[in-house]
Amino acid sequence: MTPICLCLPTNRACPATITALHEEAAYAVGHFGTDVHLLILDSADDRTRADHLRVLATLPEVPGVTVHHMDEQQQRARLRELIEVANLPSGLLDLLLPPAVSYGACTNRAFLFAAALGCRSVHRRDSDSTYQLHAGQPVFPIHHELPWLGRPAAEATAAGLPTDLAPAHAHRPVSLAGASFIGELSVDIGEIRRLDPAVYHDVVGLWAPVDWPEERKRDLVTESFTGAGTTPFTGDRSILTLVDPMRVDMCNVAFDRSVYERVPLPPATDTIGSDYFLLHLVHDAALPGILHNRHIENFHTPERRTPTGFPAYQRRFVKFLLSMRYFHPVYDRMTATGAALLDAEDRIRPDLIAAFLRESTTLDPAENLWRLDRLDTSYRKLGGRYAEFADRIRDERDQLLTEAAADMTSYADLIDAWPALIEATRP
Repeated sequence: MTPICLCLPTNRACPATITALHEEAAYAVGHFGTDVHLLILDSADDRTRADHLRVLATLPEVPGVTVHHMDEQQQRARLRELIEVANLPSGLLDLLLPPAVSYGACTNRAFLFAAALGCRSVHRRDSDSTYQLHAGQPVFPIHHELPWLGRPAAEATAAGLPTDLAPAHAHRPVSLAGASFIGELSVDIGEIRRLDPAVYHDVVGLWAPVDWPEERKRDLVTESFTGAGTTPFTGDRSILTLVDPMRVDMCNVAFDRSVYERVPLPPATDTIGSDYFLLHLVHDAALPGILHNRHIENFHTPERRTPTGFPAYQRRFVKFLLSMRYFHPVYDRMTATGAALLDAEDRIRPDLIAAFLRESTTLDPAENLWRLDRLDTSYRKLGGRYAEFADRIRDERDQLLTEAAADMTSYADLIDAWPALIEATRP
């Protein structure tokens, strides 16, 4: 059977997560008979990486589970090889392994390494989350991810999986399986909501398109970053559907290779949410997916609230809001294009996505000036370190506007290069 890749990108200490992930890999082998490449992409500091290696050394050997631990030096060396084999510019390395935090880039590396390992799917988890327990046993999402990924949706329906999928889509492969999270907000801005709910509404509402009516923005604010709420798992539910991107979190998702070997994720740095694009693409292209309820438990790590971590994290949130100036029009184009995003063999067309992204960079950035003005007002109302952060953002205004547009161009460039990179992974 073709192996799968269970992946954990991390830049923080997470020995318990690594142990739990190994248990999920063993579960996959024991229940589905598949081989698992457990891939840990470790960008943590030297001491933390050493601790991770010690944890890995104590884990029991499980036939069918192969563990790969790669620090950034090892990742960089492998990426350079792929770039050279693909005969692509060396500067591409900065999009694949940038010096700053990039949620999209770390997952793109997982996609490339999984392709090199011959995997049929990538199953991503995060280091700031953990598995729920039910009757004393971990609730592993892979239980729903493995059976149908890559197989025609009609086969899952014939086996009894509930569906609301239109018959016209039933011949297409199941391309995604995912769920959400319970616990803390997915974005660490709960303090803003506690300090001033009105300011929270204004800030979170900035990620909506500017022309949305106020009622629709209120609904978005209410739903945003809350995942599946706080109700714990009590029993399995799943459905074959066109998966709503708002119902899946990237700490709890699996993609078939027919998706990630066609289009990568945005490589934007210091930008929350840069890794969610494929959820929109799979949905808008009318590719079937499985939505289940084995939600992962989310928590926030302390470094996001330290004197250095707080402004860095808030800046990522600001860049997320600014990215919406460009992503919303791209999402609109994808929605309007629908199944025409696929070629005659039901494969995603990367050229269309790259074209939409490049078109978005011609948009007037005035909308983002308005967003920055609103953010400045909101953060100053909160006072304290939020007001100090507003001073920093005011000083970096031009840089932020430039970065937001440049991120779209970089993404289009990476999409153009992606087929050659994937081909370079082949033996």
